[in-house]
Amino acid sequence: MKEAAGEANMTVITIVLIAVVLAAGTLIVNNMMKSTKKSSCCTSNGGVWRGGTCYATCSSETGTSGCSGSVSTTCTE
Repeated sequence: MKEAAGEANMTVITIVLIAVVLAAGTLIVNNMMKSTKKSSCCTSNGGVWRGGTCYATCSSETGTSGCSGSVSTTCTE
C-alpha cells in the first residue's frame, strides 16, 4: 500500500512540474512573439529597432547612443 501511495505522489509531482514548465515556456514564447512583431513592424516602416525602441536613424552599430528620432508605426498590438 505504501508503494502505491508513493507512486501516486510521484505522478502528482511530475504533473505539477510539467504544468509549471509549460506555463513558464508559454510566457517566454509569448513575450518573444510580441517583441518580434514590434521589431518587424518598426523595420517594415523604415525604422531601426534597438533596445526595445523604434528609431528613425541610428549611426552606431551597438547601443542606442547614436540613435535619434522616432518612427510612427501603425501596427496593432
